[in-house]
Order: sequence, then C-alpha cells, then structure tokens
Amino acid sequence: MFEWVANPEAWIALVTLAALEIVLGIDNIIFISILVGRLPEKQREPARYIGLTLAMVTRLLLLFSIVWVMGLVEPWFTVLGQEISGRDLILIGGGLFLLAKATHEIHNSLEGVDGGGGEVATAGFGMVLVQIAILDIVFSLDSVITAVGLVDEISIMAVAIVLAVIVMLVAAKSIGDFVDRHPTVKMLALSFLIMVGLTLIVEGFDVHVPKGYIYFAMAFSVAVEMLNLRLRKRQQARPVALHSPYREESTKIAEGNSD
Repeated sequence: MFEWVANPEAWIALVTLAALEIVLGIDNIIFISILVGRLPEKQREPARYIGLTLAMVTRLLLLFSIVWVMGLVEPWFTVLGQEISGRDLILIGGGLFLLAKATHEIHNSLEGVDGGGGEVATAGFGMVLVQIAILDIVFSLDSVITAVGLVDEISIMAVAIVLAVIVMLVAAKSIGDFVDRHPTVKMLALSFLIMVGLTLIVEGFDVHVPKGYIYFAMAFSVAVEMLNLRLRKRQQARPVALHSPYREESTKIAEGNSD
C-alpha cells in the first residue's frame, strides 16, 4: 500500500496534492471562522477544531468510497435537456446554501439581528456544527474529485488530505482571529463565499469556470485590502507621532531659544 515511499515522483505528487488540498480548504477555513465567530468565546475553539476534524473525516470517507464518488459524475436524470448528476445536485445545493448564508451574515454584520448593528451569537453550538458539516460535504466532494484526477494511489490521497487538514488546524485560529479583528476583511471573505457559491451553482449546470480566474480575483482583492489595512494603520498612528514626547520637547526648546 505504501510502496510509493521509495518513489521520488510519488513524493512530488504528494506535495503537489497537499498544496492543492490546502488551497481548496481556504474557503472552508473562512466559512468555519465566520460561523464560529457568532458563538460565545469559550465555544469558538472547540467548534473550530470539531469543524475541521469533520472536514477531514468527510474527505477520507468519500475517498475510501471512491467507487461511489466517481459514480456521482454519471447522469442521474435530465431536466430540459440538461443532464444532472449526483455531483451536480450537491454543488447546486451547496452553492445555494453558501449564497443564502453569506447574504444572511452580511445583513447581520451591517444591520445587526435587532436592526441596531449589534454583534450577537444567533446560532447554538449544535446548529453551527450542522451548518459546517453541510458545507464540508460540498468542499470535500470537490477536493476528493481533484485528488482522484491527480493521483492513482489512495494512500497518497489520504496522506495529502491529512497533511492539509493539519495545516488548516494550525492556521485556522490565526485566520479566524484576523477576520474577527477586521470587519472589512470579514466583508471581503463573505463576498468570496458569494462568488464561490455562484461558481458552484454554474458548475452544477456543467458550465466550467476556470479556477485561475477565481484565484486571481481573490488574490488581487486580498492584496488591495492588505494595502488598505496598512494605510489605515499608518493614519491611526500619525496623530500619536505628532504628539510624541520628543516633538513636545523639541517645541519647548525652540520656544526657549526664541525668548
């Protein structure tokens, strides 16, 4: 099962696949971070780790049910000349769920649940885990199909998925805290979820959207937002510099010399 360990090409495939799994898991991390942000502080950490563990378990279960997963791409029925497979149904359902959830989160962030713009936890611990589990299925399906298309050895796929989830577990808290500290970043993340949701829906109808365009749009938006954050930080620090003790002391010396 692990005969590939002595094969350098297999290691290259493992690293490549693990990197792709991490990239595909970024959306999952953002979604989980936004959801757990609506829980009380003491429940956020357990919910984050349980959510990512569910993601790993779901991916591994789908991976070891490889025959069933590959069967999902076969047409189940036809609607108005459009063949619909099990994968299409999951993508369309997941996309609609993402659109609804992201729109709801944007509304709550801007208006607040009571219309006053307040940040309150509106979902219980169990409900958050259910929502995470639903999206884990969608993201896991896409991830496993990608793995199947790149690698032949199931053991390589399993190792890559576990490595990717470990990296996600390490990075999840820092990403979640960063999103919580910066409301504009949260808005950007929610807009990404809307874009991903739309992409899932159109791909469910067999309209291929090149992932490179999506990743470029995301990367460009993140780069612009990072510049905005840096600019705001400098603007906030400027008044402090104007009233620093060194400036006040130099002003007093200048006034004494003038007298």
